[in-house]
Amino acid sequence: MAKGGGKKKSTRKTGRRPMADQADRHVLYEQSVQSVDSEVEFLRDTFRSVRKRPAVSLREDFCGTAAAACEWVAADEHHTAVGVDIDPEVLAWGRQHNVSRLDRDARMRLKLIEDDVFKVQLDPVDITVAFNFSYWIFNTRDKLRGYFESVRAGLNDEGVFICDAFGGSEALDEMEEETEHDGFTYVWEQATFDPVSHDMQCYIHFTFPDGSSMKRAFSYRWRFWTLPEIRELLFEAGFSDVTVYWDQSDEDDDSDYVPVERGDADPAWIAYIVACP
Repeated sequence: MAKGGGKKKSTRKTGRRPMADQADRHVLYEQSVQSVDSEVEFLRDTFRSVRKRPAVSLREDFCGTAAAACEWVAADEHHTAVGVDIDPEVLAWGRQHNVSRLDRDARMRLKLIEDDVFKVQLDPVDITVAFNFSYWIFNTRDKLRGYFESVRAGLNDEGVFICDAFGGSEALDEMEEETEHDGFTYVWEQATFDPVSHDMQCYIHFTFPDGSSMKRAFSYRWRFWTLPEIRELLFEAGFSDVTVYWDQSDEDDDSDYVPVERGDADPAWIAYIVACP
């Protein structure tokens, strides 16, 4: 779940609205942060590899605009999905801009629910996902373990939980990183990091060629969780197998995540964690 109103700083140009005033922060987020086609491909391939059958049902926690859930039901006529988020504004945006683009059959196989992922009661599913480090809002071991326990209870007998994490020496720096996209620049800011508590404050900003900007379009207050901590808490929550998937691709290639027992000491990395009951 993303927070932030998107404070806009604009340049004054007579007769022309600044680009930041015309932009939609959710569109920019989907274009710069998400890659739901590759995510869905990873989910399908990983589940089949682990369970030796195709996955059908998906639950997307902290779903935001539900882009992944929509991609899931669009990918196969047998797929069903439910997206859960506590923010009514972002769910309404997702219904208007993402769900509306699906054909009628796909829309019938998708539900969006405004609720707390910690408490929501749903039918068991094949896969539950928590992507974009969203579960890092749980800032104590008890809270995160409790969330993992609720996820495990919501999986069927052959279910799989998949989440992601980031790390490396650069992940602990207070810094800004810019990435150029078509028509705008994505700015990731790690504004503060406390080495005692691992509390961190991060922001996403967007800047535009006309000099205007959308400051703090999204805001994240997280605890920085390490892979050993996440794995230990998943085991404590009742999962019997927890595997880290590491990107083994070359720098210029598409991502290729494979199960590993050891990773590389990269300054910045993203990994998947795949947990089975």
